[in-house]
Formats: sequence, structure tokens, C-alpha cells
Amino acid sequence: MEERVPTGDVRDGAALEGERGRLVGLAYRMLGTTAEAEDAVQEAFVRWYRLDDAARSAITNPAGWLTRVTSRVCLDVLGSARVRRERYVGPWLPEPVPGDLFARDGGADVADPADRVVRDESVSTALLVVLEAMTPAERVAFVLHDVFGHTFADVAEVLGRTPAAARQLASSARAHARAGRSGEVAAGEHDRVVAAFARAAGGDDLAALTALLDPSVELRSDGGGVARAALNPVHGAPKVARFLLGVLHRQADARLEPRSTADGAALAFVRGGRVTGVVNVAVVAGRVTAVWVQWNPDKLTRWNPPV
Repeated sequence: MEERVPTGDVRDGAALEGERGRLVGLAYRMLGTTAEAEDAVQEAFVRWYRLDDAARSAITNPAGWLTRVTSRVCLDVLGSARVRRERYVGPWLPEPVPGDLFARDGGADVADPADRVVRDESVSTALLVVLEAMTPAERVAFVLHDVFGHTFADVAEVLGRTPAAARQLASSARAHARAGRSGEVAAGEHDRVVAAFARAAGGDDLAALTALLDPSVELRSDGGGVARAALNPVHGAPKVARFLLGVLHRQADARLEPRSTADGAALAFVRGGRVTGVVNVAVVAGRVTAVWVQWNPDKLTRWNPPV
């Protein structure tokens, strides 16, 4: 697998540790949570250090080897995710992260402007939700090829497929991604709608909030069985608006504050100086079509300093 070689001695553990951030960014896009991503990367490093000296010396590109092994670990995790999600309490949502968390983790340089948008937004909740509907092989192919710029031969090696099959998987995944994001507005319009959304919600203005929501809007909230959340999706503008205002009434001591994510502007519930929830939305034609509320504290660790 083609990959840049770490600076310094390629057998040096410290030099290889410099690859960890890039690998976590890759695994996060495949798995949707930073905890699972870090576990996958740690497993790849464990496998590296378990190799004997002769086996490690035979690997001319340790960074590429770690990328391949991390991707295979993610593929295995994705294969078992459906069973684990069936046991999850309420809807499962990907973990929202601050907009700059993976800004410099080695994403590919691509010429096609549409592909560049996909790369730049590849850690957005909106795209990660779309990726959840893909097969594990499609998702891994999309992340490796479209986001990190690996060749189809590289992707085929990870997936155990032919390069032609890898190309088809990436093409199918790309079509799903673009269809799932079709109609979404530019960043400036998205942020304008989010600001109006925050004013209406913070001002307890049911009529104004309802007017900002698409009639078929869906709200999903993820508490993971740890935090209080709706166990089923909420559908329709009136119900979603009332649900959101009800949440604010129950959390009278919380403030809604703007935050930057890869989706654009988002809103955070802040209580006692700590983020207790993050709200991301999708905006199409000036209206909110989807609301994702993350309450699970295990998926909010990147928003708060360690206790």
C-alpha cells in the first residue's frame, strides 16, 4: 500500500507514533466514533509490536502496513456493527466532533471540486449518517479511495477483492454519498438557518421554529442508554418543534451556544461550563430536513476538557 514513510528511522516507535493521528482520522471516518477509531488503531500498533524483528525488517513501508491493518480491523468492526446496533438503546448516531479535529490528518488532494467537498466534509454528521447505510466494503472503499486517495489496488488488498471490484464499490459508495447529500445548501445559508433556528428555540417561539422546519423533518437523538433521549425518531415539523422546546424547558439551566463542525454551524447544550449535548442539522432549500441530537456522554468527550 502506497503511503508516506514516517520521518526518522522507520523501525523507531516514536516515528511511527507520529502516524497515530492520521490513522485515527481514517478509522473515525470508517467507524463513526473516536473511541472505536482509537481502539482500531491501537490494535494495529499491537500487531506491529508483536511482529518479530525479522518480520518488521521485511516491511519496507510501516506506515502503509499500519494503514492496511487499521483498515482491516475497521472492516471487521463494521461487519459486527449491525448486531451491536440492534442491542443499542434508542437510535445510534455517529459522534459529532469539532470542525478542526481532523483538519490536517492526511486527506487526499483531489482535483474534482465535488470530490474535494466530499473530502472536506468527510467527518460531518450528515455524511457519516449516509455512510451508515453503506455496506462495510463500500464504506472502507470510499474512505480509502475518495478521502485518503489510495489506489484501487490498495483498496483491493484491504478488502480481499479485485481492483475492478474495489473500483465498483467506491463508485457505488460515491453515488450513495452524493444522493444522500443532494440539495443541501451552501455553508453560509446553512449557518444562517442554524442561527435563526437557535433564536427561535432560545426565544421559545414555536411558530418561528416550526416555520424553519421542513414538513417531513426527522429528529433522532442518541443517549446510548446513558443519557435521556427519545427512543424513537420524531417526525414532522410540529412534533419536532414541540419536542425541541420541551427539551429546553426541562433544561432551563442549559444554554444553546454555537459551535463549529464539519457540517457548518451547530449548537451545543452547555450546563455548568460543560457541553452536555450537540445538535447538528441538515438544511435543504432553506429549511431544516434532519435534526441529530447527541446526548451520549461517551460521544461528547472531544467537546469537554478531561475532568
